[in-house]
Amino acid sequence: MQITIAAIGKLKKNTPEDALIQDYIKKTKWSVVIKEVEEKKSLNGKQLKEAESNLLLSNIPQGGKIIVLDEKGKTPSSREFASLLGKWIDEGTQSISFLIGGANGHAEFLKEKADYKLSFGRMTLPHMLARVVLAEQIYRAKTILDGHPYHKD
Repeated sequence: MQITIAAIGKLKKNTPEDALIQDYIKKTKWSVVIKEVEEKKSLNGKQLKEAESNLLLSNIPQGGKIIVLDEKGKTPSSREFASLLGKWIDEGTQSISFLIGGANGHAEFLKEKADYKLSFGRMTLPHMLARVVLAEQIYRAKTILDGHPYHKD
């Protein structure tokens, strides 16, 4: 299973957020790749969202499942999230890509292309913190699927 976390913006190295993300990825035992991209053109509004969405799409494996982080997405429990990933793995899905948009979110075409829209709740999280939460939930999903006691109900 190949997991890609594609995000707009670069996370500074040697920060607490970076350390947490690297720790969860290391413990996950799935192949997790982080792709950080930035739109270099000076664009605004809808044009920027579309350019960033295209940039994210161009940096993920083709043919896999796409999950966009979106404030209007579903808010599954950790077990439900693990079940979704497990179902896709059982169906033979080779890759799952998580896309974290810029400050203005994702373009509509990308939301429509997504296999799943994921929200961490109605509160707004800084993008760097959202990456930490995502890395932890991917790790938690793996432990749930493996029957490891990390997750407590």
